[in-house]
Amino acid sequence: MSLTIPKHKNLRTQEHKNVVVRFAPSPTGYLHIGGLRTALYNYLFAKHNKGKFLLRIEDTDRTRYVEGAVEKLVETLKWCGLECDENPVIQSERLDIYKEHVEQLLKNDHAYRCFCTPERLDEMRKTQSAKKQPLKYDSHCKNISKEESEKLSKEKSFTVRMKIPPEEIIFNDIIRDEVKFHGSLIDDQIILKSDGYPTYHLANVVDDHLMGITHVIRGEEWLSSTPKHIILYRYFGWEPPKFAHLPLLLNPDKSKLSKRQGDVAVEDYREKGYLPSALLNYIALLGWSTEDSQQIFESNELIEKFTLERCGKSASIFDTQKLLWMNGEYLRKMPIDELTDRAIPFINKAGLKADIEFLKKCISLEQEKIKLLSDVPKRIDFFLKNDIIYDDKAVAKVLRKDGVEKILTDISKVYEKIGNFTADNIEAETRKYAEANGLKTSKIFHPVRITVSGRTEGPSLFHMIELLGKEKTITRIKNVINKLIC
Repeated sequence: MSLTIPKHKNLRTQEHKNVVVRFAPSPTGYLHIGGLRTALYNYLFAKHNKGKFLLRIEDTDRTRYVEGAVEKLVETLKWCGLECDENPVIQSERLDIYKEHVEQLLKNDHAYRCFCTPERLDEMRKTQSAKKQPLKYDSHCKNISKEESEKLSKEKSFTVRMKIPPEEIIFNDIIRDEVKFHGSLIDDQIILKSDGYPTYHLANVVDDHLMGITHVIRGEEWLSSTPKHIILYRYFGWEPPKFAHLPLLLNPDKSKLSKRQGDVAVEDYREKGYLPSALLNYIALLGWSTEDSQQIFESNELIEKFTLERCGKSASIFDTQKLLWMNGEYLRKMPIDELTDRAIPFINKAGLKADIEFLKKCISLEQEKIKLLSDVPKRIDFFLKNDIIYDDKAVAKVLRKDGVEKILTDISKVYEKIGNFTADNIEAETRKYAEANGLKTSKIFHPVRITVSGRTEGPSLFHMIELLGKEKTITRIKNVINKLIC
């Protein structure tokens, strides 16, 4: 005998009416990159189908609850632009609802109280392990009569377990097609803990039904929980939602994406200067693709093109180098006003200050090379600081070479005579000096660049000098001559 959920006709291509989906994280500290992808896919699916995207906080495991995590999670989703359509549902505020449903299951003989102590359960598992048996509850309390169970419940601490029927459970997953589990291999799952809080399985099913969830889009790690949920749907007489289980995210070495190998919190990428649009664009491609393998998406293109049938089954590699490349692509295309606004918090954090219009000019010169917003202060600080830090190797190899002191002395005099201090005029006069003295331009350009910026590379030399201005440029050249060369 088997429990089969009817397969929806044309499930992978059908139009979805009145779609309602949810993102249901636990407030355990931070939003994981994998969680962001789950939230994004739910959001894109809802918006593509003109449905609702809801948020549910699954905080019934009080041992893992982190103070302030809910507020941080909501704020992070908002930063990403994934705002839910209704106020979040908080599971810890719904305990009476779950208890009512547990009582219904007990009444209909679909669940039973378990009075086993932690010590007995530990001993049971040790015995099973020694005999190389599957580690699952041995149904010790399953056959206690209802009367005896009621009596014991007033005297002893207990949990409530759902009864798993010994039959095959078959359901259709939008991404994985037909999936089968056998009930004989599934534990009698605890659905109500001794502290009165429901476990994930019960609260998940009850809330999905009461919230009107039509599609459950979640990570592959929850695939083995689905038969338990389907059994609960049947016990309550409810129609299950459609399920779609997303592939795993892995490190480049194919290990599970975890903090041990790098940043996995969305907040870490925000602090490093990644754009939410670039992060979402990259995350979207970890398990989903378009027919033409498009990489960069304009605003709202992801919503227009996202479909679950284009999601794959295979695990995806989270490649930070590709993410960095994509972030740079977004930054290069960004209007300078917006880029400056986004960079200001990082500039302020670095202790740098300047007029907004001057900042725009500085950032504009470096825009092609910026990959992170956090790069901006490091790339433009020489425009804003008076004290330039010079690399010892550059000083030794370039500035202290024979003839450099004379070149810098001469060029400072050339620059002093330039009336209209523009990049074109500065370049023309510099080249004229080189030609008149039989010098290769590199013999001048390189020492001048290091002298005025402290760097061996950077933006266009003469546009950089123009932006620095005549006074600051000449002052830096004279300081180098007096302090580093003489």
